Amino acid sequence: MGTASQILKRKGVQVLSIGPRATVHEAATRMNDHHVGSLIVLEDARLVGIFTERDILRRVVAQQRDPDKTRVEQVMTTTLTCCYPDTSLDQMRKLMMTRRIRHLPVIRADDQNKIVGLISIGDLNAHRVQQQQATIQSLEEYLYGPA
Repeated sequence: MGTASQILKRKGVQVLSIGPRATVHEAATRMNDHHVGSLIVLEDARLVGIFTERDILRRVVAQQRDPDKTRVEQVMTTTLTCCYPDTSLDQMRKLMMTRRIRHLPVIRADDQNKIVGLISIGDLNAHRVQQQQATIQSLEEYLYGPA
């Protein structure tokens, strides 16, 4: 079925991060520049939170906070749901559905604060589409012969 490490091999392991004392404006600019919906929050190379578009909407815009004065640490999500490199795709999908989250940090089993990647719901969907396309191609070749 597949694991987190298989998705990270295809996607890459680069994780965009920001420090907790950065402003929300700085974080939003970084997210826009890189076309991503979240940033991992690191302090001294230690995972302390995640900052997402949802945090901006709920904790900044809805509360009418000034993004130039509000620090990421004031509005980031600190209760993290993470997975390990050997976590199955089904387990990740279930975690995202039940916890209503769209980003899942992948951490090392031997060091809970060491992040090795980030998987989004979009990554899971892209992987599923790729698998389905391969299945369709195999079935077409079986039925009609190689193209």
